[in-house]
Amino acid sequence: MRVVIIGLGLIGGSIGLALKQTNEPGWEVVGYLRRSEAVSDVLKLGVVDRVEMDLEHAVNGAELVIIATPVLAIREVLAHIAHCLSPGCIVTDTGSTKLEVMRWAEDLLPPTVYFVGGHPMAGKEIHGIQAAEAGLFQGCIYCITSVRKTPPWVVDKVVNTVKQLGAEPFFVDAHEHDDLVAGISHLPMLLSATLVSTTTNDASWNKLSRLAASGYRDFTRLASGNPEVNAHICFTNKQAIIRWIDEFTKELARCRQLVDAGGKQLEEALTEANRARREWLNRI
Repeated sequence: MRVVIIGLGLIGGSIGLALKQTNEPGWEVVGYLRRSEAVSDVLKLGVVDRVEMDLEHAVNGAELVIIATPVLAIREVLAHIAHCLSPGCIVTDTGSTKLEVMRWAEDLLPPTVYFVGGHPMAGKEIHGIQAAEAGLFQGCIYCITSVRKTPPWVVDKVVNTVKQLGAEPFFVDAHEHDDLVAGISHLPMLLSATLVSTTTNDASWNKLSRLAASGYRDFTRLASGNPEVNAHICFTNKQAIIRWIDEFTKELARCRQLVDAGGKQLEEALTEANRARREWLNRI
C-alpha cells in the first residue's frame, strides 16, 4: 500500500515515523514537501521512505493520502489533488476542526474518492519535523468523522491505520467534535496566550519574569504552539470557540465576585474544582 503524507511537521512527521516503525510489508510511505531544504532532515530522520516535491506526482497512484497541514491549507490541498487521485483512493486529514473540512471534501473531491475526517488528540507545544516522534499517538484518542454514505471498508481502513499509530479511534459527528474540542483544546490555547500577553505587556514584567515558576510555565505552555496552526483553528471554528469564551467569562466573573466577597464560598468553589479535576484524572 502506498501512503502519502502531505505536511511533514510535528503531526505528519510523527505519523510517518509511527507507520515506518510498524514495518508493514508492502507499505511505502511517501512524504510531500514544498521546501527543498527540508528534504535532507526528513530523510535523515527516517520519517518517510522517499520525498516528493510535486504534489500531483506525489498523490498519483496513492491508496491512502493523509493531509497534515494547518486547517485552512487543507482546502487548497484538496482542490489541488482532486483531479489526480486514483479511483478508490482514501483521503483523511489531521485537522483540529472538522465541520469546514468535511464540507470542503464534499465539495471538492470526486465521487470516486473517499474522505474520512481525522483528528489526533495529541501534540506538543513545540512544532516542526525535529519535534516528531513515533510514540506521539500511543494511547491517545483519535477522532474519526465520516459521512453516512462512506462504505464501511473505507472507515475500517482508516481505523486500522489509526490503531497502527497506537491511538484509540473515537467516532464523533463533525459539529459535535468542533464544539467539544473548542472547550478542552481551543479555549485553553487562547487562555494560555492571553495570560502571556497580559503579563508580558505589564510594566512590571521584568520582575514578574524572575518570579514566574512552574505554575506559570505549565499554564502558558500552549502559547508556544504553532501560531499559524492555532489561528487557522480559530478561523474555522469561530462560533464554538466564542461560545466557550462566553461561558468562561461568566465563570471568571463569578470567581471575581467570590474573591471580592472574601467569604467561605470561594474555598467551596475551589474545593469543587479540585474534586472535579481529580475525578477526571482518575478516569483517564
